Amino acid sequence: MARSLVIKVTAGADAPERCNQAFTVAAAALASGVPVSLWLTGEASWFALPGRAKEFALPHAAQLGDLVDVVLASGRMTLCTQCAARRDITVDDVIEGVRIAGASTFVEEVLGEGVQALVY
Repeated sequence: MARSLVIKVTAGADAPERCNQAFTVAAAALASGVPVSLWLTGEASWFALPGRAKEFALPHAAQLGDLVDVVLASGRMTLCTQCAARRDITVDDVIEGVRIAGASTFVEEVLGEGVQALVY
């Protein structure tokens, strides 16, 4: 049975190490051939907008914009519906390839066979 990862990122610039670690793990898993679905929630929601990840910097860490590019190229990135609404982010605002979906979609993904869920 093939394994896959669903990674929920709740942290943004408010907790930069936790935020960057989530994206780093996602990119590393994708590089290893593991299917990844990355969910942007809470303060990580802002990274669904163009240019926001490029503004993020953490010493001795991979550039977040590059990690976002890896996830968009090889995995799936989803912005939480409620988190988007609270920040007045619409489908017209997000980076191409980012979808907006809610809790029922998240639950469906994490309950899939062979899925490992991680929350940062």
